[in-house]
Amino acid sequence: QVQVVESGGGLVQSGGSLRLSCAASGRTTSSLRMGWFRQAPGKERDFVGSISWPGGSTYYSNSVKGRFTISRDNAKNTAYLQMNSLLPEDTAVYYCAATPQGLGNWLYWGQGTQVTVSS
Repeated sequence: QVQVVESGGGLVQSGGSLRLSCAASGRTTSSLRMGWFRQAPGKERDFVGSISWPGGSTYYSNSVKGRFTISRDNAKNTAYLQMNSLLPEDTAVYYCAATPQGLGNWLYWGQGTQVTVSS
């Protein structure tokens, strides 16, 4: 079993930046693909981006491309979501997910961290 814990959410003004962290722990943390999702009030959970193991490839949704960057520190079993030029529509609960590289679905999910962007 793998545990995933997000941190770093908070309140920021439009145009500001935040960095979220996602720490993975448990039996097997190597070879994990890491992803970020978000869910705004009254909306479905949407894909934000992901990073492969060990980190050669990243993917982003069109809505965040060019503003958000995903990275990882494999020695710390931690992935990061650097969010720049934040907009009020980025307000959501952000979830980290992890899954073995090569698996299509996401097996492990964090509890989420709130990001609020004020206008």
